[in-house]
Amino acid sequence: MTKLDQERRNTSATCQTMADVRYEIDRLDRILVALIAERQSYMDAAARIKGHRGLVRDEARIADVLAKVEASAGQHGLSMAIAEPVWRTMMDRCIAYEFKAFDARSLAETSST
Repeated sequence: MTKLDQERRNTSATCQTMADVRYEIDRLDRILVALIAERQSYMDAAARIKGHRGLVRDEARIADVLAKVEASAGQHGLSMAIAEPVWRTMMDRCIAYEFKAFDARSLAETSST
């Protein structure tokens, strides 16, 4: 991420034009993409570490993540009407990604033996 990607020009209170608003949203989107890519990299690690495919989807962990998101959202003023579906979708897609990574690793291990 470059310095420009993080250079904040306005707050939501100081934006005067839609161009100001769009600049900040685009800046935040670049930061979010980088953060989600980092999160995705941990799905590769999880697929490597988990012993069997049945461990990929963990309902208790999903509930734990959502509880933590709810607490954090409350602290930051983020509506749960936004946070919950965003995190549920992200977790669902990350789980699907992890299944693919787990299967690819398993196939590679099987092929090499």
